[in-house]
Amino acid sequence: QVQLVESGGGLVEAGGSLKLSCAASGRTFSSSAMGWFRQAPGKEREFVARIKWSGGITYYADSVKGRFTISRDNAKNTVYLQMNRLKPEDTAVYYCAAGAYSTRDYEYDYWGQGTQVTVSS
Repeated sequence: QVQLVESGGGLVEAGGSLKLSCAASGRTFSSSAMGWFRQAPGKEREFVARIKWSGGITYYADSVKGRFTISRDNAKNTVYLQMNRLKPEDTAVYYCAAGAYSTRDYEYDYWGQGTQVTVSS
């Protein structure tokens, strides 16, 4: 089992920044990658970014490329999502997940509880 706890969400004005954290515990070695997903009200959950534990290879959704940065601290078993130049359309509940290096949510086995990000215009 892997436990994931997100933090760092909140309310920010458009153009501002937030940094999300996801602390992993348990059998973290069983997952090769971590991902961030988000779900806005009335919309399906969508992929945001992913990172491999080994090597730190990353991949981003087009909608966040150049604005968001995913990183990891292997010693702390923590993954981060630095979000800059936030837009109102970034408003969503953000989830971190542990699993395969994929953009598909069903390839992730473990999920955090989510953290709300609200961007005001």
